[in-house]
Amino acid sequence: MTTPETSDAAVPAGFARHPRRSPLTEPWEPIYFKATLDAYILGLRLAEAHTNSRGLIHGGLIAALADNAMGLSCSHKAGNLLGLVTINLSVDYLGSANIGQWLEIDTNFMKIGGSICFAQCLVTADGEPCARANATFKIARKK
Repeated sequence: MTTPETSDAAVPAGFARHPRRSPLTEPWEPIYFKATLDAYILGLRLAEAHTNSRGLIHGGLIAALADNAMGLSCSHKAGNLLGLVTINLSVDYLGSANIGQWLEIDTNFMKIGGSICFAQCLVTADGEPCARANATFKIARKK
């Protein structure tokens, strides 16, 4: 597997290296983020490590990063949480994405309740929609 190489020039303004890493996302690094008042946007420059056996960007990559971006956005917006657990995730694939494109996952809707958070995000490749996702999270709150 080839590890993606990304120069700072290939990363849109406002994005920085994503500080939260996990064993799942480690092979996909570098992953970037941009925090706004309402969301935690993830992005990465697509490379060979992000493809399936046919050379297409893998849907599992999109699903995992969408889940991550929506969960981080809910936590960011709600504050005072111990954590979130995904209880439902659905992804609609709207188009394809190619090696070299900038993949961006932007959570654009959240409804935060006492114990459940609902979120929706749009996934774009160089600004063109390639997927949309919805998730429901169980909230663990600090006492």
